[in-house]
Amino acid sequence: MKRRPLIFTPVDNLPLIKPGINLAEILLDTFHSINLPLEEGDVLVITQKIVSKAENRLINLSSVDPSPRAYELAALCNKDPRLVELILTESKEVIRVKENTLIVEHNCGFICANAGIDHSNVKGDWGNPDDWVLLLPQDPDRSARTIREYFFQKTGVDIGVLIIDSHGRAWRRGTVGISIGLSGIPALVDMRGKEDLFGFHLKVTQIATADELAAAASLVMGQADEMVPVIHVRGFPYPLSESSPFGEILRNKEDDLFR
Repeated sequence: MKRRPLIFTPVDNLPLIKPGINLAEILLDTFHSINLPLEEGDVLVITQKIVSKAENRLINLSSVDPSPRAYELAALCNKDPRLVELILTESKEVIRVKENTLIVEHNCGFICANAGIDHSNVKGDWGNPDDWVLLLPQDPDRSARTIREYFFQKTGVDIGVLIIDSHGRAWRRGTVGISIGLSGIPALVDMRGKEDLFGFHLKVTQIATADELAAAASLVMGQADEMVPVIHVRGFPYPLSESSPFGEILRNKEDDLFR
């Protein structure tokens, strides 16, 4: 089967996102302003940072009162106890602690450093500017679904929405874009039972489509001052899915050989 080209278009003229705005409305207005009409099956890949800002997930560390557990862990990993307290609040379980490293299971179920709390490109309206941090969306699937539903209501076009973040990996250096929330696209595509080129039936292959798309889009977004928080994707090679929550991509704890 011949596939369409997979086209990634950076959307780089969004205004700075402030807490409380309707992010979906801003996104749709931006698409109108750049004259990029949406088609059925298109996907919007959105960095979590603008989603978190719109959902007012900004916290100033001066407002955080660390617990004894936070002070204990902070001494082990050499981090600000106030930051550690936020990490604990955003986490189900502490997985690893060492100098400059705190790995946790986030409330959403994935494993990451510092519960995904970020300081880069974050600014608040009061207090010490160095004390502002940004938490991940509380429910990224819901955030993605809200944006998708808004676009469908306003345009009648069914699109997919993927929210991504940059995470490190246990066995490799460097960060890579991964999915943390989605609506309309499959988290996994199950190829088991399909035939390969020579008629062999695949037995274990499941494609992490959401993460593959996240990594590719992250390459277009950049990681510093590029100001490209959204990527429009056309030619996504799999049909949209109504019933594929992000959690499908997470390995069950009992199947995790390394915990």
